[in-house]
Amino acid sequence: MCGIVGLTGHQPVNQAIYDALTVVQHRGQDAAGIMTCEGDRLFLRKSNGLVRDVFAAEHMLRLRGNMGIGHCRYPTAGSSSSSEAQPLYTNSPYGIALAHNGNLTNAGELRELLYREDLRHLNTDSDSEILLNVFAHELQRAGKLKLEAGDIFAAVSAVHHRCRGGYAAVALITGYGLVAFRDPWGIRPLVFGVRETEQGREYMVASESVALSALGFELVRDVAPGEGIIIDSEGQLHTHQCAEGPSANPCLFEFVYFARPDSIMDDVSVYKARLRMGDTLAEKINREWPDNDIDVVIPIPDTSRTAALQVAFQLGVKYREGFMKNRYIGRTFIMPGQKQRKKSVRQKLNAIDLEFRGKNVLLVDDSIVRGTTSREIIQMARDAGAKNVYFASAAPPVRYPNVYGIDMPTTDELIAHGRSTEEVCELIGADRLFYQDLPDLVEAVRIGNPGLKTFDTSVFDGHYVTGDVSEEYLARLARERSDAAKSKKDNQYRGVIDLHNAS
Repeated sequence: MCGIVGLTGHQPVNQAIYDALTVVQHRGQDAAGIMTCEGDRLFLRKSNGLVRDVFAAEHMLRLRGNMGIGHCRYPTAGSSSSSEAQPLYTNSPYGIALAHNGNLTNAGELRELLYREDLRHLNTDSDSEILLNVFAHELQRAGKLKLEAGDIFAAVSAVHHRCRGGYAAVALITGYGLVAFRDPWGIRPLVFGVRETEQGREYMVASESVALSALGFELVRDVAPGEGIIIDSEGQLHTHQCAEGPSANPCLFEFVYFARPDSIMDDVSVYKARLRMGDTLAEKINREWPDNDIDVVIPIPDTSRTAALQVAFQLGVKYREGFMKNRYIGRTFIMPGQKQRKKSVRQKLNAIDLEFRGKNVLLVDDSIVRGTTSREIIQMARDAGAKNVYFASAAPPVRYPNVYGIDMPTTDELIAHGRSTEEVCELIGADRLFYQDLPDLVEAVRIGNPGLKTFDTSVFDGHYVTGDVSEEYLARLARERSDAAKSKKDNQYRGVIDLHNAS
């Protein structure tokens, strides 16, 4: 999962893009980058690390221009190589830079075609570079020195025809303007907004609406599935539906876990959706255990707080903050190894003993993925003196890998795959376990926008909306995403760095 930003204005955009990236930092902590455009020149700064660590004053001064794009990344294929930090750039044609959130499910096929038929060289393992080169090749077909909006929309249409999977992208075309587009299935989120200034109108595109509101932009709407958007160098907005038969299938896991609660995605308030998740989760607990002995509801910070509040309210029990979070530790879901994930849980959270001692505690989390974090937190609650520890997940059991841009573990690493609720409960060490039902989760989101008919629910039910995900593909993905594969890639990268430093 990554965060992307694009901005056009009447003054330098470097600081605004930096500020926007800090707002969407939760979407990726591996690397960050900004590319700006001034006239016919592009300026780039990118590296591994958090936004605040990648950019210093000297870097910001070099990022000149009134138009630019930004990216914060975590790797879906496991490599932490800085060569895969974004934005990515190709000089042919025109000079194009691109930042991408998502994953292409036919990346292997496209890589081969780009080399053999399009005669384009790829320098990384990133499918974002594939997307960039497909877009560049299709744009080159226009055969014009001076582009028009129709030429760019034709290239976006060709991208949709060739590329499968979930993707949202922002691109800079030197001398022309900013381009944004979203996959025809509407899996990955993308919104755009406007800000009126004394000099004129400015536009911004971002993964989440919170990035717009933080910078004073008014949310216009979501970029529609399959839609292309252009803001040219004159500040004119052009939009066009570039896909045949697009349909909205937003990722449910965005609403459960990834998105900030103050974001609006696909016209749905993430905060209100999570409140409804809490309501339906409490209804299930009351239905299955009407004579429960729960004394207190405690959220596992931060994502589950909103749902946990409603669970406590509906159950008629106390809500308490029992865990204090060290905000300088990254998300354990993203960390590359099981040992490191386990270690970081204790570094990230600390229990307040008086909220646990002698009580029957219901812990509420947004989801259970590997189970590592849940098991550690339950043990922390017991160590703090809890009499019984119950656990509730605002999401259904996560039983299948994600192929559309979330670094979901392999099937074998998902604790709920092939196991019943009772078996998962025993493995994580809880006294009782409650999962949200999938129909309730879908409805909790859909109430915010009844126009949403379907969703990407693949991590829960194994149904992949693009229709091209085979068992062979999942097996290959498992080999690439396993902790062992990630460790090997990172060791290779460190070896190259060590060799470079030694020379």
